[in-house]
Amino acid sequence: MASSLSRPSRRLLLAGALGTAALAVTGCSSASDASSGGGKRLRIGYFAFPSGDLLVKHRKLLEKALPGYSVSWVKFDSGASVNQAFLGKSLDIAALGSSPFARGISGSSPIPYKVAFVLDVAGENEALVARRKLGIKDVAGLKGRTVATPFASTSHYSLLAALDKAGLKASDVKLVDLQPQAILAAWQRGDIDAAYVWLPTLDELRKTGTQLTSSKEIGAGGKPTLDLAVVSDDLIARDPTVVDAWRKAEAEALRLLKSDPDGSVRAVAAELGISTADARAQLSQGVFLTPEQVASADWLGTDGHPGKLLDYVLDTGRFLAGQKQIDAAPTEQAVRSAFYLKGLPDGLK
Repeated sequence: MASSLSRPSRRLLLAGALGTAALAVTGCSSASDASSGGGKRLRIGYFAFPSGDLLVKHRKLLEKALPGYSVSWVKFDSGASVNQAFLGKSLDIAALGSSPFARGISGSSPIPYKVAFVLDVAGENEALVARRKLGIKDVAGLKGRTVATPFASTSHYSLLAALDKAGLKASDVKLVDLQPQAILAAWQRGDIDAAYVWLPTLDELRKTGTQLTSSKEIGAGGKPTLDLAVVSDDLIARDPTVVDAWRKAEAEALRLLKSDPDGSVRAVAAELGISTADARAQLSQGVFLTPEQVASADWLGTDGHPGKLLDYVLDTGRFLAGQKQIDAAPTEQAVRSAFYLKGLPDGLK
């Protein structure tokens, strides 16, 4: 597979989105339509990844806050498929990496959603690992090797940044587009030499691999990645009180991660089907902000005053454009208009 990506047109993405959305949310009507229980439906996209999102799901915090809604949680493998689902109008709220978000708001027809929360900052929970037996000790040693990552993800962005820092072009390696489970299978078969991916697949690769860098290290070097949460423009226009309730539930989950670590570990273990020891280890690799930090100038910001996340998204877009991953970086105005900050910081209390 060529290392430089040919990007599908938005029309092709939309066509794919309709199929993806149909599979992911079969028979799901719009959020304003009556569900089988006679209430309204809220469709939440999430990742099987240790975060406060899993606490909101496991503890049914949204169901308690919105008794008139039927909440559907839909699992996704990567941000690219989340973007497609939003194009297909199959989601109301979803987790989404900062890199696919920058892609989503670029171009003349941006995806109709806005970032409204920060779930976590990528740390040691996303990393680049090479097969140990190959003896590769640094990123530069990947030249000519086959490297897998989910395209259009935060891991893909961080991989490109790592290659660039090591003096390599994307064309100096053979990039393969694989989802996490497919990466693990390819690793076990010996089809790939290295991979940039997130937990829990990452921990499986570490057992027989050598970690070359991580998103924590890349972020410290000026290219941080984050797991954001985006809300459809339609939901914001139709019922912003639902967004308020969801954001408060996410804020409560962030507090629980710090105030009730044992309970949080048990919830994540149950959601991921792993041991509490593994859940504790995986949670320890993430960087979770407090609600106060989320609504600060250092991150998301407040109503009328976007935080440094705006600059991070702008930088991400410029980097992706420079790498020919998108035609052009989103403008500052486009990024500003893709922030939903109404009610912050008071809306997190």
